[in-house]
Amino acid sequence: MKQLLKAASLVILMSTISFYNVYAGNDDRSGQAGANELLINPWGRTSGWANANTANVRGLESMGLNIAGLAFTKKTEMMFANTSWLRGTDIKMNAFGFSQKLGKDGGVLAVSIMSMNFGDIDITTTELPEGGIGKFSPRFMNMGIGFAKEFSNSIYGGVNVKIISESIADLKSQGVAFDAGIQYHTTIGAKAKEQKIKNVKFGISLRNVGPPLSFSGDGLSTRATLPLTGTSLTVEQRSTKFELPALINIGGAYDYYLMEEKHRVTGCMNFTSNSFIKDQFCFGVEYAYKSMFMGRVGYAYESKKDGIKVNALTGPTAGFTVELPLNKEKGTAFGLDYGYRFTNPFAGCHTIGVKLTL
Repeated sequence: MKQLLKAASLVILMSTISFYNVYAGNDDRSGQAGANELLINPWGRTSGWANANTANVRGLESMGLNIAGLAFTKKTEMMFANTSWLRGTDIKMNAFGFSQKLGKDGGVLAVSIMSMNFGDIDITTTELPEGGIGKFSPRFMNMGIGFAKEFSNSIYGGVNVKIISESIADLKSQGVAFDAGIQYHTTIGAKAKEQKIKNVKFGISLRNVGPPLSFSGDGLSTRATLPLTGTSLTVEQRSTKFELPALINIGGAYDYYLMEEKHRVTGCMNFTSNSFIKDQFCFGVEYAYKSMFMGRVGYAYESKKDGIKVNALTGPTAGFTVELPLNKEKGTAFGLDYGYRFTNPFAGCHTIGVKLTL
């Protein structure tokens, strides 16, 4: 049964890859997608990896990269993260997540919320292009409900449903998107087999798949007067539908242990095939000491178009985690995360988060 499940998973993954390679990475479609906040990873640990850890991400942060990693939640997790996005733009981002293991073999259920604050923006019109008549504040919020489960000793999978909301005072758009992911962990090497360490990991995730969205509201209406009769009427324009920024992640990771597993060095890489922007290759390395201190660096590479970068989120990343056990018998712990992403232009992205394991 396990071999049949592995074979079925492999067929599904290869079929997905083949289908996606036909439609993804088309430069001519750049800028045609909406809801691009779905591409933003709001968590600190995965940010420091440059999103390269698709194969070995674990816990609540998996909801922003590969939902399959949620299956590794042992009991209860809570996380909060604050991000200064594209520093210099005054955009702030907050994220909160909660996950709970459902019995011994019942899987893991999680909920996450991400919101973006753009600050106050001047209201302008054709008559008053300089503003001075008030301000407005856009509101972006995404809520995810995820479920993941361990299907065998090596295969983990999960699904995530995301509710998308974008709005201003007189205009809004709402919709839904779906994620799915699989991780496969195995052992290579006599020493790893002897110590029962799964040191080789593979992962694949399909994200942001859903129906097109459109805007609606009074913001699309205009008051007009007929020149011959003087009659006033309201003209409402229809909003064009836009696609979601679907993508697929394919990654691998390898763990190397030293001194009776006190020290760990993990290397990982990930290929992201985007539907509406250029594809990316991401690489990351993490050092961990007794799972209490972790430092990581990463790099996101994207080919240029006509010698010009089209994505600000390319280049080096870095971060660290300090995780202190509160009760070793119960497995409770408190963690502090920091992640930095280089951007060009702007002055980078800084993410600070806390994690509580109960």
